[in-house]
Amino acid sequence: MPKRIVAVPRTPGQLDLDLVSRGRRGPSGTLRLQPEQIEQVKRTVRRTPEVIVKVSGGARDAGGAKAHFDYIDRHGKQAIVPDEGRELLGKGAGADLVGDWNLELSRGQYRDKPAPGEKDTRPKVVHNIVLSMPGRTAPEAVLAAAQKFARENFALQYRYAMVLHTDQKHPHVHLVVKAEHEYEPGTRLHIKKATLRQWREQFAACLREQGVAANATPGAVRGRIGTAKKNPIHQRLKDLRDYDPLAENEQAKHKPPKESTFMRRKVEAIAKELQAGRMPHEPGKTKLVATRQAVTGEWLATAEALREQGEAELAREVDAFLRSLPRVRTEKEQIAAGLLAEIERQRQRDHASSGLPLNPGREE
Repeated sequence: MPKRIVAVPRTPGQLDLDLVSRGRRGPSGTLRLQPEQIEQVKRTVRRTPEVIVKVSGGARDAGGAKAHFDYIDRHGKQAIVPDEGRELLGKGAGADLVGDWNLELSRGQYRDKPAPGEKDTRPKVVHNIVLSMPGRTAPEAVLAAAQKFARENFALQYRYAMVLHTDQKHPHVHLVVKAEHEYEPGTRLHIKKATLRQWREQFAACLREQGVAANATPGAVRGRIGTAKKNPIHQRLKDLRDYDPLAENEQAKHKPPKESTFMRRKVEAIAKELQAGRMPHEPGKTKLVATRQAVTGEWLATAEALREQGEAELAREVDAFLRSLPRVRTEKEQIAAGLLAEIERQRQRDHASSGLPLNPGREE
């Protein structure tokens, strides 16, 4: 029987950390970690690479779906692997899939497009999903894991097709999934935060079956502190990070991406605040601190449970991991710290080039 994704609602205010909450308690009330949980702890504290599963958008009509297929198959140069298994190659392959999936009959297909500036509320006909693994992972392993992931979640329910890309630093798969159920009219695929978390765990498990060390834990559990950004801003920052002028493939050797004007304005504003000697308190800092406290409490409970189960060495690794977590800083504070560090580096470079001691009033 095909598997289904079921989004389980969380209790209001509950943090989505879940380090030890699924552990069992023995007769004495002591928390007992299951073997799979212990393996998860090992992967996390040893910083096993984390998989990426994200929704990159979706089309709201057949034309948009065809355009996306044209983009991911590089206008017929890359093979499309559909749910039927046989590869499709050549111009028009995406259009053939759009026709085969009957997307022109999807609900909302012929509703009027919104006026410029208005939100598009038409239902999606397809979801665009990206499955990725950092590092120099074997592309064939990523594709095989993606195929198993798709079969387990969508086979005999939602039509899907994928394309493997290897022209960037990390191999990744573009997965296109039809939003409407094939055999249950009115049933649609809804992707929620809980769904994405479960998908990450499943994709990581599929990669491990391919012999790839892969993990899937919430960023807060790993001590990551980030601020959500609108997708175009996120993509521009990613382009700037990924640009490699020495890369061997032509895709990565293209001219450097344009500077992010969004980030430039933000950095300039923070620099002015530093010059004025004021850095106002940010309301979001309180939430970040509360999240870190909750994470710390769960890690401490995990370490204690491990000691009780005779896993003293792993408990020490947990303690060391907890000590290594970065300070809790808002994005503004991180940028300010970077600016101050750069000012100090420049000061040292200026002194080095002048030949004068760094502290001329003090004997060396």
